[in-house]
Amino acid sequence: MTTDSDVLSLLLARKPGHSLARPFYTDPAIFEADMRTLYHRDWLMAAASAELPKTGAYVKLEIGAYSILIVRGADGVARSFHNSCRHRGSRICAAEKGSAPKLVCPYHQWTYELDGRLLYARDMGPDFKPEAHGMRPVHCQEEAGLIFICLGDTAPDFAPMAAQMRRYVGPHGLRDTKAAFQSTIIEKANWKLVLENNRECYHCSGSHPSLCRTFNDDPDLVGADDSISSPVGAAHVKRCEEAGLPSKYVIDPSEQWRFVRIPFIGAATSYTMDGKAAVSKRVGQVPFDNAGTCLFFHYPNTWNHFLSDQGLIFRVMPIGPQETQVTTTWLVHKDAVEGQDYDLKRLTEVWLDTNDEDRRIVEENQKGINSPAYLPGPYSQKQESGVIQFVDWYANTMLDRLSGRARIAAE
Repeated sequence: MTTDSDVLSLLLARKPGHSLARPFYTDPAIFEADMRTLYHRDWLMAAASAELPKTGAYVKLEIGAYSILIVRGADGVARSFHNSCRHRGSRICAAEKGSAPKLVCPYHQWTYELDGRLLYARDMGPDFKPEAHGMRPVHCQEEAGLIFICLGDTAPDFAPMAAQMRRYVGPHGLRDTKAAFQSTIIEKANWKLVLENNRECYHCSGSHPSLCRTFNDDPDLVGADDSISSPVGAAHVKRCEEAGLPSKYVIDPSEQWRFVRIPFIGAATSYTMDGKAAVSKRVGQVPFDNAGTCLFFHYPNTWNHFLSDQGLIFRVMPIGPQETQVTTTWLVHKDAVEGQDYDLKRLTEVWLDTNDEDRRIVEENQKGINSPAYLPGPYSQKQESGVIQFVDWYANTMLDRLSGRARIAAE
């Protein structure tokens, strides 16, 4: 059985600039360590604000063994709770999303207010104290039209990222959008392979014909790891910044999250087959159509694209050592009318194709790693610097937390 000491030994033995050892992608015990150490302690992208458009709207998430609700209260505040009745533990909501005036457990009808207070529990006797049996809260933060939750007892400081979210995501007006479409797929691969695949475009020209119509996969033109180190990328950032649109590469000191704006190919303005806008109603206060895409990454579970005509939210939730759920949400202006302001097929086809292509890629990657013959291979410094950065973040964070270095530093 793999222990935390075994995980630490594997992390200390890893070769920098190379893929991880086989157990990191296959071992159930390491998967549980990932969940306990990262997914159950860090801020996680949970939903777009547009998914909770009115009082009583809720979204249910399964995060490992935890079932979580995010609910819009009568005061407009989004809150999160453990989806477990304080009576005998039944899930209160089984649907993935919905709307309800109150949260009622289907087992014995214990009834909770949208802010988690217990309102009704039949025949519990004179000594029963409803105020002591409210729903258990989960840390929840809503900023710039995005909702994050944290399962940890103590949540990491959200303020630094929130400040950058207001600057970079704020101009896209996500609070005034609606969810035009949402897709959820299951990829038969470890969650880290899903993230690694996203962090490079070394594979794009051979795998993503639809995406490569607009998204430039040449690091000499856009800059390695989206860092806008190229003349084309730098010129795009300069143009956007001069128009009042924050675009320069900014990264968290721990390298857990970052923002940057990169250009599309040529005159393209959106992720469509012809490069033209998918939605006629522009979102937010983006000053021009060809503003490229604002990329926002946050480990361990999200990457996002914010354009002049739409927002794209990607959420990654591990299910098992070799199974990962990927949910994509397309956001458009709240007043945009399907069939009039946008065509749903045209809006979604590029990323539906790309997601399915990526699913096949990472599943084949997983099958190859499952072979006892697999050995960690070298990453391309030019093409896979983003993968190196992610794997380094993963390894360093796991080392710090499993060894207690993070706790010692905090003290």
